[in-house]
Amino acid sequence: MATWPQQRSISSVQLLTQLAQDVGIRLADCLRTTGITIHQLNDNNAEVSAQQELCLIANLIQAQGYYRHDFGLEAGKRYHLSSYGIWGFALISSPTLREAIHLGLRYVDLTFAFHQVQLEESLEAARLLLDGSAIPTLCRQFLVDRDMSAIMTMVEDLFNTKPPLLEVTFTHAAPADISPYQQRFGLTPLFNQAENSVKFAGQLLDLTIPQSNPAIVQMCESQCKALLTRRQQRSGVAAKVRDILLTQPQHIPDMEVVAARLCMSSRTLRRHLLAEGVSYRLLVDEVRMALAEELLSLRGITVEQISVRLGYSEVSNFLHAFKRCKGQTPKAFKETLVANKAEPL
Repeated sequence: MATWPQQRSISSVQLLTQLAQDVGIRLADCLRTTGITIHQLNDNNAEVSAQQELCLIANLIQAQGYYRHDFGLEAGKRYHLSSYGIWGFALISSPTLREAIHLGLRYVDLTFAFHQVQLEESLEAARLLLDGSAIPTLCRQFLVDRDMSAIMTMVEDLFNTKPPLLEVTFTHAAPADISPYQQRFGLTPLFNQAENSVKFAGQLLDLTIPQSNPAIVQMCESQCKALLTRRQQRSGVAAKVRDILLTQPQHIPDMEVVAARLCMSSRTLRRHLLAEGVSYRLLVDEVRMALAEELLSLRGITVEQISVRLGYSEVSNFLHAFKRCKGQTPKAFKETLVANKAEPL
């Protein structure tokens, strides 16, 4: 099930269409059936839907007549932090790589990602995992190559050097020529693996980012939060569903119950939500995470109590869901809130 936000900046589409034209694909072929106009393409403040970007990517792949194995890698080289607006500025102003990653994951919905991204840490190593199971099959290899390559680009922007990696894995098969992958990642990746991942030494997480600035990163995060809130505001049928869910978060009703309250069948409700670019499950997750943030800001309430109030059958389910959506544990999120409140104005 797709979990990415419906709306996104047009910057990614601009980067991809420029890459396509550089390799000989006509602009008309890029934009075919996407609904994106030339006027939108030239407007840096425009937004497009995730489906429009996926349609454009499918056009690029089909326009070549075959999958060019380094096309995604080349695309990822163009996704500099400056391409992401305030999100990228927040990362480059963060104190360390660890804090940049955590901030980035908290607001990953402001990026162009189609993957669910997770950071795993052990004593000696750290891994970024990219789950692309919800991505349409035609676009999947291109997007994992693009996003893995874009990770390299962003770290290079942070430290002005290519990061030394321990291991890179892909779920897709190895192409006939793996040399572009070797050149991009500085090692020979493993293909046909269970996960898409980038593994690096754990001590890299504590590296100080040269352009870090606490005051700027705090301002940027505030703007990121405001922007994300605006994008997540719902209208139409989705807004009505969200209002119903907010009235009883401890006992989330199933879709059939909500549909009945809206005087329609569950099939009709599903069709309306699909037209608005969301799913019922995504709305449930949004409501629970929004309420979780509010509850975590209160004193004297435990994570276990929050889990019960939000209707999770097990605390572990709440912990997993929160970390997946916010990029950090509820405990770490609460500690950040407390630290921010303690800082003098």
